Amino acid sequence: MKDTAPEIDDILHDLFRSKTGEERLLMGCSMFDFSKEIVISSIKQKRPTINHKDLKIEVFNRLYASDFDEETFQKIQKYLCKA
Repeated sequence: MKDTAPEIDDILHDLFRSKTGEERLLMGCSMFDFSKEIVISSIKQKRPTINHKDLKIEVFNRLYASDFDEETFQKIQKYLCKA
């Protein structure tokens, strides 16, 4: 889905191109941290008594479930259960 007007898209691209590599990296890290906080908040809202280990597993599931083949995903989940 592309709902951004082309002229706004051009302005945003120019803005990002004007940043240094370090600034772009920091922006990306900040956006990821914010997204992760939204995920954590959503999980805690549905499961207010969730413990730290289960929260880590839920965050991993939400963020990375489609990034790994099933075998690798299960191995990582097993590791997180032990950690």
